[in-house]
Amino acid sequence: MSIGLRLKEARKARGMSQELLAEKIGASRGVVTNIEHDKVLEPQPLVVNAICDVLKINRQWLLRGEAGRSAKVLSEIYTSVKELSGEEQQFILDMIQTYIRHRRG
Repeated sequence: MSIGLRLKEARKARGMSQELLAEKIGASRGVVTNIEHDKVLEPQPLVVNAICDVLKINRQWLLRGEAGRSAKVLSEIYTSVKELSGEEQQFILDMIQTYIRHRRG
């Protein structure tokens, strides 16, 4: 998967348009579009850092597709859950939240 596809996936997962992401990182929509279409293979570090901060994603994952164990697990969960209906997704989310509350005591 290219940097452009990773960016697009992360942006859409956060429900953001290219326009909104560009606004939040202080850049033009063209910057986001060019990265998503792989016209920019090495985006400026300031742009990458801003994107990662806004989208709450790992820098190495965005740039190289490298992810730690936690990111891989979350990615697998996302991939699995996105195929479910909205009702099923809500059920899974409720289960996770119940587990977290139980764990905290």
